[in-house]
Amino acid sequence: MPALSAPPQPQAGRESESQRPEAPPGLEPLLIDIDGMKCASCVRAVEQRLMDQPGVRQASVNLLTRTAWVELELASTRADQAGAQPGAALLQALAGLGFAARLRDGDDGEPFSPRQQRQQRSWWQQWRQLMVALLLLLVSGLGHVGLVAPTLWTGPAGLVLTAEWFHALVATAALLGPGRGILIHGVRSALAGMPSMDTLVGLGVSSAYGASVVGLLWPASGWPCFFNEPVMLLGFVLLGRFLEERARFRTGRALEQLAELQPDTALLLFAGGPPRPVRVGGLRPGDRVQLLPGDRVPVDALVLEGASAVDVSALTGEPLPLQAVAGSELAAGSLNLEAPLVLEVQRSGAESAVARIIQMVEQAQSRKAPIQGLTDRVAGRFTLVVLGLAMATFLFWWLLGTSLWPHVLHLDHHDVGHAGHGVFGVSAETPFSLALQLAIAVLVVACPCALGLATPTVITVSSGLAARSGLLFRGGDAIEMASRLQTVLFDKTGTLTRGRPLVRALEPAGGVSVDQLLQVAASLESSTRHPFAHALLQEASARQLELLTTSDCSTVAGAGVVGLVAGQPSRVGRLNWVAAAPGGDWEARQQALEAGGASVLAVATGERLLGLVAVQDTPRPDAAAVVGKLRQLGFNLGLLSGDRRQPVQQLGALLALEPAELAWDLRPEQKLEQIVARRAAGPVAMVGDGINDAPALAAADLGIAVGTGTQIAQDSAALVVMGDGLEGIVVALRLARRTMAKVRQNLVWAFGYNLIVLPIAAGLLLPGFGLLLTPPLAALLMALSSITVVVNALLLRHA
Repeated sequence: MPALSAPPQPQAGRESESQRPEAPPGLEPLLIDIDGMKCASCVRAVEQRLMDQPGVRQASVNLLTRTAWVELELASTRADQAGAQPGAALLQALAGLGFAARLRDGDDGEPFSPRQQRQQRSWWQQWRQLMVALLLLLVSGLGHVGLVAPTLWTGPAGLVLTAEWFHALVATAALLGPGRGILIHGVRSALAGMPSMDTLVGLGVSSAYGASVVGLLWPASGWPCFFNEPVMLLGFVLLGRFLEERARFRTGRALEQLAELQPDTALLLFAGGPPRPVRVGGLRPGDRVQLLPGDRVPVDALVLEGASAVDVSALTGEPLPLQAVAGSELAAGSLNLEAPLVLEVQRSGAESAVARIIQMVEQAQSRKAPIQGLTDRVAGRFTLVVLGLAMATFLFWWLLGTSLWPHVLHLDHHDVGHAGHGVFGVSAETPFSLALQLAIAVLVVACPCALGLATPTVITVSSGLAARSGLLFRGGDAIEMASRLQTVLFDKTGTLTRGRPLVRALEPAGGVSVDQLLQVAASLESSTRHPFAHALLQEASARQLELLTTSDCSTVAGAGVVGLVAGQPSRVGRLNWVAAAPGGDWEARQQALEAGGASVLAVATGERLLGLVAVQDTPRPDAAAVVGKLRQLGFNLGLLSGDRRQPVQQLGALLALEPAELAWDLRPEQKLEQIVARRAAGPVAMVGDGINDAPALAAADLGIAVGTGTQIAQDSAALVVMGDGLEGIVVALRLARRTMAKVRQNLVWAFGYNLIVLPIAAGLLLPGFGLLLTPPLAALLMALSSITVVVNALLLRHA
C-alpha cells in the first residue's frame, strides 16, 4: 500500500531503496460485498464455500459489514480475467448458496457511494416488508383479540375477523409476501447442507402454518389451528432485523465520516481562465486546483503557491494546524483554514490518503480476532444442535411429557408468555399442539445472530474510532494482541526523538579541513534517508558546499554507508566499523562528544580516517509524558537502540527510564534477540519508524509504526500511529483494552442468552411453574438478543 503519511520526511532506516522487501508475489487481495448473511451459520457457509474455490489462499468474512476479504492467487485472477472480472468464479459460487455478491470497486474515488445506494435500496425493501408484515400482524391481532373477548367484535366485521379461514388468508399472505425471502433462503441453506437462521425461522413458521392448515381442513385430526403465530413470528423477526440493521449502520458510521472528508468537486485551474468546478474523480496527477479557505483538500496534492494553516486533525489526530507553504504536501481531507492555495494533484481520488486509510480499515474489519475462532466453531454447528433440540422437544412432549405432567394441558393463564389464550399465543389442548408450540419456540428463540455479531460489531466500532483518531489497526487480531500486551519497547532515533537532528560539532583529522570532512560525509549520506543524512545535508547547504559525485552506495544495517565519493572508496558510520583500529585518541574524542548526548559518525576515505561528526537529536515533546502514562497502565518498558551507550543513557534519564530498561549498540539481529528475551513476561510491542526497525516490528507480537516513518516500517507494523506524536500509542492501547472488554461482555451475553432461553423454550419450567414461552414471544426475544449485542458495541463510542 502507498505511504499513508504526507510529505516524505528524512527516515531513520539505513538501507538502500533497492534493498526494500516487496509484498509477497502471486497474491491478489479482493474485498467482496455480500448480501443476505443473517447469522454466524451464514458466515461459516460463505467462508467454507470461498475456501473450497481454486486459488483461494485465505478468506475472512465479517457479518456486521457483510464483506469478505479474500487472498486469491494471481494465476486464478488471470484465468478469471480471460473471460470475466477477477474473482467472478467466487461470485458465482456464492450465488449458488443464495448470496448476492459483488466485488468492491473503489476506482471511482468514491468508495462508499455504490454501497450507500445499495444500502438505501436494501433498507427500503426491508421497510416495505416490515410495514406489510406489521399490517398483517395488526389484522391478525385484532381477530385474535376477538377470540379472547367474543363480545368485543359484533356484526359481519366481527364474524370475518374471528373466522379461521380469514386468519388462514392473512397467514398465507404473510408467508408469500414478507416471509418469502426467509423461506427461500432457508431452504437453499438447508439444501446446501449449511442450515442458517433463516432455516430455523422458516421451519418454525412453516410448521405452525402447515399444522394450522391441517387443523382447518381436517378438524377431526385434532391438530392445532393457530394461524396468528406465523404472522406474529414474521412480524417480530422482521422488526428485529430492521432495528438491528439500523444499529449496524451506526457501527460503521465513523468510517463513512472519513469518506465524507473528501469533497465531491474541486476548482480546476485552466491557463488564462477562471477556475472551473469538476468532479474529484476526474482529477489526474499534474492537474492544478485552487483551494479556498474553508474547503477541504480534494486529493493528495502539492502546494505550488500561497501559505495557509491547514487542519489535519481528521486524518492524524494532531490538534495543532499544519503551516502549509510552497512545497508542502497535503493529504486529501485536510481543511484549509486561512488563505487560498494553488495545488498540484499528486494522486487521484482512489489513491488518496483518505481512500487508502478506508481500504486499510475495511481490510482490518474483515480480519478476525482470535477470540472469534471459538464463536465461529460453536456457531457453525449451532443450527444443527438447535434442530436436534427442537426435534427432541417435540417428541418428548408429544409422546411422554404430557403423560408425566397431564396438568400442563389444562393450565389457564392469560399472562403474556404463559399457557392460555393470551395475546402472544393460544392454549395447548392436545399433546401434539403443545409439542409443536414448544418445538417452534425452540427453533425461533435460538439466536446464532448474537453469536455471530458479538465480536465483529465491537471490532468495527473500535477500528472506526481508531481511524478517526489517526490510529490504523491491521485487523481484529492486532486489536486483541494490543489488549494483551505486557511490554512496550521503543527505538530511539526518529521514535522517541524528533528524527530531525542537527550537526553539533565537526572534528577533522590533521590536514583535513572542516568543509572537506563535511563534504565527504554529506555526499555519501545523500544516498540514504536516515535522519543523520538530513542533518549533514542541512549543514552542508548552510555552508554552501557542493556535493561530490557518488556511486555504488549501499547501506550496511546498523553500521553505516559505504560507496565511492569522487571515485574514492569512502565510509560514514560507526567508528569501529569505519576504521578497524582507530586508536585511543579517536575513541577518547568520541567519548567526549557522546558525553553531551550526541551521536558520533566517523568519516573515512580509503584507509584514512578524515574525522568525526557529532549529530544530536532532541526528544519528542510528548515522549516523557507517553512513557509515564504507559508505566501507569502497568506496561514494562524498554529502549532498544543501535546508538552508543552515552546518548542512550542520557535520553533514558530524560524520559525517566530505568538503567535496566536500556540497551545500546544493538544491531538489527540483536534487537530481535532482545524481543525474544523479553517475551517471557508476556506479549511484546515494538515501536519504530525506520527501515532498520522493520525486522523488529515484524518479529514483535505487535509492531507499532509512527506515521512519519518509512513505508517499510508501516508495512511491517500491525498498528500505524498517524501524525508526529506518540500520544496515539497510549490512546490505541487503552482503546484495545476497552474493545476486548466489550467483546467479552457480548460473548457472555450471546452464550448466556442461548443457555438460558433454550431450556425454557423447551418447556423446562412448564411443569413446575406453568411458564410457556410461546413462539411469538420467542421471536421477540431472539430479535432483542441481536439488538442488545449491537447496542453494547455502540457504547464503546461513549466509554
